[in-house]
Order: sequence, then structure tokens, then C-alpha cells
Amino acid sequence: MATILLVDDEKVARTVYGDYLAEAGHTVTCVGSVAEARAALALHAIDLVVTDLILPAGDGMDVLQHTRERYPGVEVVVITALDKVDPAVRAIKNGAAEYLVKPVKPEALNHAVNRALMTRALLAENAALKRHLSLVEAGQRLLTMLARPRLAQAATSAFLQLAQVDGVMLWATSGDTVRLEASEGISAETLRPLAVRYDAELPDMPARPFDAAWPEGPGRVLGFPVGEAAPHHGWALLLARQPASESVRETAEYLARHLALAWNHVERFARVEDLAYLDDLTRLYNARYLDEALERELHGRGPFSLLFLDLDHFKSVNDTHGHLVGSKLLVEAARVVKSCTRDQDVVARWGGDEYVVLLRETDSGGALKVAERIRRTVEGHSFLAREGYGLGVTVCIGVASHPEHGVDRRTLLDLADRAMYRGKRTSRNVVYVAAPAGEEVVGRQRSGAA
Repeated sequence: MATILLVDDEKVARTVYGDYLAEAGHTVTCVGSVAEARAALALHAIDLVVTDLILPAGDGMDVLQHTRERYPGVEVVVITALDKVDPAVRAIKNGAAEYLVKPVKPEALNHAVNRALMTRALLAENAALKRHLSLVEAGQRLLTMLARPRLAQAATSAFLQLAQVDGVMLWATSGDTVRLEASEGISAETLRPLAVRYDAELPDMPARPFDAAWPEGPGRVLGFPVGEAAPHHGWALLLARQPASESVRETAEYLARHLALAWNHVERFARVEDLAYLDDLTRLYNARYLDEALERELHGRGPFSLLFLDLDHFKSVNDTHGHLVGSKLLVEAARVVKSCTRDQDVVARWGGDEYVVLLRETDSGGALKVAERIRRTVEGHSFLAREGYGLGVTVCIGVASHPEHGVDRRTLLDLADRAMYRGKRTSRNVVYVAAPAGEEVVGRQRSGAA
């Protein structure tokens, strides 16, 4: 049965209609004015309003409009002594569920109330189904995203909209630390102290939901771990000025579970992608990744350079010490070359004992310096010293730069390769730079400028 607010300025009408409704099993609150009706709606959880059209200091239309605006889902039945069409049409247009003309028989009143309550239940069920459908769709969208930044932003938006909270912070865990991945609905002034606080507190919190006071004002911070198994992936923190309902908690937990699965997918995809782009032996990038990195640089239209490297007399290492030693030397050479470059540069194994370095935002002058640093470092390094070999190795390096020597991937790789092979045909342990016309000029060799 329902909780009904009966609004009528006539005491007799309130008694008669109140008795009708109470006998039908409803809980009835009776008031006689618009002001009392507003107060009762604010104080009680009302399911249905039955109001007279003519009231002191206002009318039933005021009650109807106030109810529809402030309390969506609460149906209104209008009762009046006016047997006219216009008021009825106006009431129905403004959202009244039923319009009854006095005197109203118990059967007619109960029928109108039951129809209004059934409409309310159907609308509530429809809203719940829509909410569940939105949740399912949001979860599916999260599971299809493989770019972590986009996933974090989509997740914060889903929490904000579907849980209907005031703000969201999404934190990701990494070992014993956490980092703020995304936030929405929070001003920079509010976010700053919260970020400092939870950066310190979250790493030590057990992986279970929590409800804490909002330190910057009235409201609550609701915390939901993303992932159940330890170590979990992170936290979704929801900021709500109003007390959180069970529906909010269920929504947040559902989204947190799907976000955990989505983060798992992203991590697995990243591992698979690494396998596709990494050389099995050296764990450097492979030629496939280098091609894609070059295409991105060419679209950026900025300067960059390529270094084509080949170890001198590597075959003799394999012939003398065996291919296992040769493979270990290639791994160590990869580490040596990488130590001479920046994090933003790409070091790839081209094949065999050949390596290619992509130097971002570097012209031929800067590339020549890096190439010479690599040549000197390789020349001075004792390879496989821990294994008792202490092998000396040198390298030939060819340099080609964009846009000085070429403006497409194939030309740049070919010119750098040709420059490297000129070193192979001459003194070895040397750096050559490609000339714009395709002729190579020597840049640096053993003792300095050539």
C-alpha cells in the first residue's frame, strides 16, 4: 500500500476521502493548504498526492506543479467541484494522473488512486530498466577501450553520470604507490588538497569500500576499490553532497568491477603489443615498431635523424667463441647503445648485428655527436667481461637526417645504410654522414674528424 498526501481545505472532505483511502489500506496524511502540502512533501516520503483544485492562498495547480518539479515520480490526482472541461485539460497537461469531479464515490477514488500508483510503479520500473541498460552499455564501452588515458576519462564520466554524484577521482595503484589518473566534476582548488590527502592515505587502505567525511565541506567521500583480488588496481573516489543511496553504491561497485576488467585487458594488450614490437633476443624494439615510429615522425614534420649501426667483424666472434657467446654479445651491445641515447629516442634491432637509432628532434649535427659517443663507448667497452671473455668490439655508423637528406622513410633508411657500408668498405670503427645528394661524407672516425 502507499503513503498518500490528501490536500483539501474542507474538513469534511478530508475526513470522507481520508477514510476511503485508509480503508483501502493506505497511509494518509491530510492537510488543508498549499503551504501545508509543501511542508508535508518535504517531511514525508509521499507516493501519491490527492489534491482539491480550489484551495486558500493558492490552488491545486500550485500543488501539482510543485510536486512534479520537486518530487519526480510522485503522481497527483486532482479532485474538484468544478464540472468544467478547461480545468481538467489544464490539470492533465500539467501532469495530473487523474481528474475527478465531486462528489467522488469510494470506488472511483480507489480506482483513480490504483491507476496512478500503477503508473508510478511502471515509470519507476522503466527508469530502473533504463538505468540498468545504461550501466550495461557503460560497462561494455569500458571493456572495449585499450588506450589507458581514454579508458580513465570514460570511467570517470560514467561514475559521475550514472552514480549521480558531484565529483569523481580515479586513482591507479602501482606497487606501494598510487597516482591520480583522472578526475571530473572537481575544481582545481578542491582537487589539490584531496589529491595530497589521498596520495598519502590510499596506499595503506584495505581494499574494501569506505565512506568518509568530505574534508573540504559538507558531504561524503565514497571509496570503491577497483578490483577485488590483492593487489587491486586502484580506487574510484566519489564526492557526494547528499547521502548516498543503495542505488549509488550498487552503481559504483558495478562500474568498479568493469573498470578492473578493462584495466586487465589494457595490461594484457600492452604485453601482447610489446611482444609484437620487441626483439626476442635483445628486448629492443624491432623493425616493425621502427617503421611505425618513423611514420609518426614524418607526419610530425619536425627534424629527426637515423643512425644505422653494424658491429665490425662480428662473424669472427661467432666463429671463435660460438653463437651462444655471440648472442650474449648482441644483448650487451644493445644495452651499451641504449645507454648513449635519451628516453625519447627509439633504439631498434634491425637484424643480425645491425641496430637503428631514431633520434627525435635532432638534426645531423646533433646526430653526429650522438653517433660519435656511441662509437667511442662501444670501442672502449669490454664485452662479456663477467663471463671471462673481455672482448673488444667496434662499430660502423651511418647517419641520415630529416629533412636534410630525405623526406620519406625508405630514402632515409637507405642513405643511413649506405653511409654505414662505406665505413665497412674503408677503415671500420667509423661514423659517416649521408650527403643530401646521396654521396656520403665522413664525419668522425677513430681519432676525430676525417
